[in-house]
Amino acid sequence: MPAERMSPAPLVVGVLPGQPPEVLETAVTLARSLSAPLVCAYVDEASYLVEWDPARSAHRLSLHPEADNAEIRAATERLRSEIAAVCDVPGVEWNLRTLAGDPARALGRLAADAGAAMIIVGTPEPGLGHRLTAALNGSVAAWLSHHQDRPVLIVPVRSSGAGRPRRGS
Repeated sequence: MPAERMSPAPLVVGVLPGQPPEVLETAVTLARSLSAPLVCAYVDEASYLVEWDPARSAHRLSLHPEADNAEIRAATERLRSEIAAVCDVPGVEWNLRTLAGDPARALGRLAADAGAAMIIVGTPEPGLGHRLTAALNGSVAAWLSHHQDRPVLIVPVRSSGAGRPRRGS
């Protein structure tokens, strides 16, 4: 009896609109080398989880109920286009999941439900606003690295000034 070929466990990668490309590029390289599917996960922090049902998409309510559904769909399509620009390469199968609630916990739930081999996230972006957000809410990467039973790859994101010589150098 021939051995059944099991499909490889997917890789879950956290994505954000306008995210620097290093995170997705790293995820694509890993997915291709492991022949693993890529699950791109965007966590909408402007909504909260009402019910978690792995067989269906998460049920959520918006923190901004006056938001126009067309505006939300347009933002999702822009994000899908940004992802496709990096992920639409031979040998990489990918999809986009939109989640709700706390980003770290939502990524952890998705990874557990999907049986993911790894979670891939970027470092927080440089800047005072991002540092304040991380200080108040905690870093997604830090929470995942302390609370997951699967590997977490934290991809350093270069700042816009990376590679430029410092003044006086």
